[in-house]
Amino acid sequence: MSEDVEKTAAGGGADGGARLVSRRSVMTLAAGAVGVLAMPAIIRSARAAEVLYVNTWGGSWEKAASKHLFEPFTKETGVEIRTVSPVSFAKLAAQVRSGVYEFDVTTLGGGDIVRANAAKIIEPVAGGPLASALWKDAVFENGVSSHAFSTLIAYRKDRLTNGGPQNWADFWNRKDFPGARSLQRYGARVLPLALMADGAPKEKLYPLDTDRAFRTLDRIKPDLRVWWTQGQQSQQLLRDGEVDMIGIWHGRALELIDQGHPIGITWNQAQIDRAYWVVSKNTPRREIAWKFIQSAVQPERLAGFCREALYGPLNPKAFDFIPKEEANRMPTGPENYPLAVEQNVEDFGDNLQKVTQRFEQWIAT
Repeated sequence: MSEDVEKTAAGGGADGGARLVSRRSVMTLAAGAVGVLAMPAIIRSARAAEVLYVNTWGGSWEKAASKHLFEPFTKETGVEIRTVSPVSFAKLAAQVRSGVYEFDVTTLGGGDIVRANAAKIIEPVAGGPLASALWKDAVFENGVSSHAFSTLIAYRKDRLTNGGPQNWADFWNRKDFPGARSLQRYGARVLPLALMADGAPKEKLYPLDTDRAFRTLDRIKPDLRVWWTQGQQSQQLLRDGEVDMIGIWHGRALELIDQGHPIGITWNQAQIDRAYWVVSKNTPRREIAWKFIQSAVQPERLAGFCREALYGPLNPKAFDFIPKEEANRMPTGPENYPLAVEQNVEDFGDNLQKVTQRFEQWIAT
């Protein structure tokens, strides 16, 4: 998995803005269980000379998006898509203030979309062209939900020959599962994992009991050899055997498995991050931008993007175009999603900035 939505859905590694959305009502993933209104066809009204600027993460993310999202839209509308990377919340805010637009459309995660909406730097959905064209609960904070990844437990099967940890309590169990561990240096993601390790049921994680979470982190700190900060780093730690078990983005773990490395994973208590498409406030190309977003979340196109880029679609109807064996490798797949947990942006329970500062101080001491 590339480091696109992995960061986007959490507000970016450096920003520490990760707060995911607990909206299980969005996903009733059994076939036919969700009634989705058919996407209206996009009218070919744009002139061939029109251009839309899309903010992307580059790399494999952009490659998959170009094939499954950008090219079909251009073919259908005549609008050329030009990309700007990487995704940057700071640039989004700056261009709205200045009125000079580098891009029209971008993706944001749960934490950043709340910030962006509060700051009024993204276009409102209400009353726009998407009002009656999406599935139930598709819109959150003026963003349109698109795709997701998860943080899950992966381990070296050649080291843990009796089976690896199957939940976060096992991951914290140093006696029965000895060995070096690693987690992401990202407080908003790690604290919920600590609470689950201490026995908190996933449906009662929020509001977060941060004091309890830090007490639980104290128990495992001696075995946390590395606090990783980049997806490639986490993958290398596990591949090279520097750690025996790790909290890692699911796509990174699947890549190692596909390469033949002795890696085991569990989807149990995987933590889901979401990505939302948004339109930059007051961009002169807002109408085209909304047409693109409507196109990008159509089931078949979104399914193609997620299959190639190793994400999970958030439009339930996308699974009509995904083979079962591939859906079983996705965090939002029908079998995996009921095992997962999502962060709750609306009831986080503490000031995120203060939590992030406390987390960094805890690591340093």
